[in-house]
Amino acid sequence: MDSLVSTEWLANEMGASDLRIVDASKFLPETGRSALAEYEAGHIPGAVFMDLAELVDSNAAIDNTLPPAEKFASRMQSLGLGDGSRIVLYDDSPLKSSARAWFMLTMFGAHAVAILDGGIAKWKAESRPIKTGKETLRHRHFTVWEDKKNVRTKADMLSNLHSKAEQVVDARPAARFTGAEEDPRPGIAAGHIPGAVNLPHSTLFNADGTWKTGDALKSAFEAAGVDIEKPVVTTCGSGMTASVLAFGAHLLGKTDVALYDGSWSEWGADADTPKALG
Repeated sequence: MDSLVSTEWLANEMGASDLRIVDASKFLPETGRSALAEYEAGHIPGAVFMDLAELVDSNAAIDNTLPPAEKFASRMQSLGLGDGSRIVLYDDSPLKSSARAWFMLTMFGAHAVAILDGGIAKWKAESRPIKTGKETLRHRHFTVWEDKKNVRTKADMLSNLHSKAEQVVDARPAARFTGAEEDPRPGIAAGHIPGAVNLPHSTLFNADGTWKTGDALKSAFEAAGVDIEKPVVTTCGSGMTASVLAFGAHLLGKTDVALYDGSWSEWGADADTPKALG
């Protein structure tokens, strides 16, 4: 299974015993949208709902940090996702939140994980079947495994200011990156990590919501000043859209891509971290 699958591919695979379809939509609180309510109002048949808002480390001081491995495995088992599953993720969010689910699943050891190109919007546009209500699957064992080699901490990012071993790529909108627009969260400074380049996550998509691929995708990274041949660490507001950049780099075949878990929520809240504007 490719990492990016088409609606046609999914329609042809529906009903396969090892296939698991997951709605991984998440919205910012200010939108007033409920991911669960929208899932229940209409989802791809067979899909279960992954609550990304709950899949966090509830003991962390920062919002939206990665959950402990045991918690993640437990939630996946209750969704019916487990060893041997082929998992196809989709969303209907401007955040392209299925990339966050992809990042977590691959970090916690799932081997066959894909994102549905164009999400449920493309599925609906093609008049494919939709189901209402909630779906549950039989529990399936998910082996607890964790590999944090592609996760960075604040200490790592501070060290990188001097070593410059990794290119820092920020997925936030340009106005948030430059500091022209204040951070919406109280107590968070404006600006970005010194030396970072800006690649708003929305630039990785075509007008119809499908992913850019090949040369078009590579050009998006290069236009932002990213050297595709060198290591990258992605960041954003809270680790959500940073996952989009990580998936985009994965589509280009990059394996030396990490994610700063605390992102600007952590960096911008610390009075001692250096910040850049412009």
